[in-house]
Amino acid sequence: MNNDSPILVVKDVVAGYVAGVDILQGINLVVHTGELVTVIGANGAGKSTLAKMIFGLVSVRAGEVIFNEKKINGMLPNQIVSEGMGYVPQVANVFPSLSISENLDMGAYISKDNIRDRKQKIYDIFPALAKRQRQRAGTLSGGERQMLAMGRALMLSPKLLILDEPTAALSPILVQDVFNLIQYVNSLGTTIILVEQNARKALAIAHRGYVLDSGRDRFEGKGTDLLNDPKIGELYLGVGLGVGLGVEL
Repeated sequence: MNNDSPILVVKDVVAGYVAGVDILQGINLVVHTGELVTVIGANGAGKSTLAKMIFGLVSVRAGEVIFNEKKINGMLPNQIVSEGMGYVPQVANVFPSLSISENLDMGAYISKDNIRDRKQKIYDIFPALAKRQRQRAGTLSGGERQMLAMGRALMLSPKLLILDEPTAALSPILVQDVFNLIQYVNSLGTTIILVEQNARKALAIAHRGYVLDSGRDRFEGKGTDLLNDPKIGELYLGVGLGVGLGVEL
C-alpha cells in the first residue's frame, strides 16, 4: 500500500438522479494505491450513489472526479473501464443464462489479448468457480454469484475495484467468506472501495473508512479508529458508548 499515491480523488462533488434533487452534496473522498477503503452510513446516506457516480452511472453536477490523474467527469462507464476501473453492482451482477466461464469472458470483452491466463488467475483466486466452469450462473448460490461477479470485474486487472453492498442478503457464514475474499483480492494488489451495509465487519478489514451522512462525508479515518469511536458506534453501528473492537463482529 502506497499512501502517497492517490489513485482516486473525489472533490466537492454534487450529484443526483433527478434534476434539482442532489443526493451527493459536496462529497469528498481520497483513495490511495493499494488501499481497501470502506464507505458506510445509514440507509439513504448516498453510499451506492457515490459508487455509481464514480463509475459514471450518475451525472456529476459540480465538483470533479480524478482517477489515475485523469479527470473522468462525464465519461461513460465503458470508457472508465478502459481507464482501469472495475465495478460490481449490488444486484444484476452476473448473466444468469451464461456459464461461469462465459461470464468471465464477458468481463474481458474489451480486451484484444488472449484471456486464458487471466481466466486461470481468477480460478486460482476463486477455486469454487474453477470446479464448475460450465455451470449456469443462474444456478449459483448468493455467495458464489458474488465470487463470480468479482471475478468477472477482475478479468481486466483493474487498478481500482468498486464493490457495492457485496454481502447484501447473504447468510452470516457466506458474509464472512466474502469479506475474506475481499481482503485476499486486496492483498494481491487491487485497490478496493467497499460500500457496505455491514459497517462493523467492513471497518474491521479496512485501511481507512468514510462515514456518509445526508450525502456528505461526515467522518474519515483509519478503519479501526472509526470502529472504536463511541460517537460513530452510537450513531451508525447500532451499539452503545464505549463499544469498540471487543464487540461481536
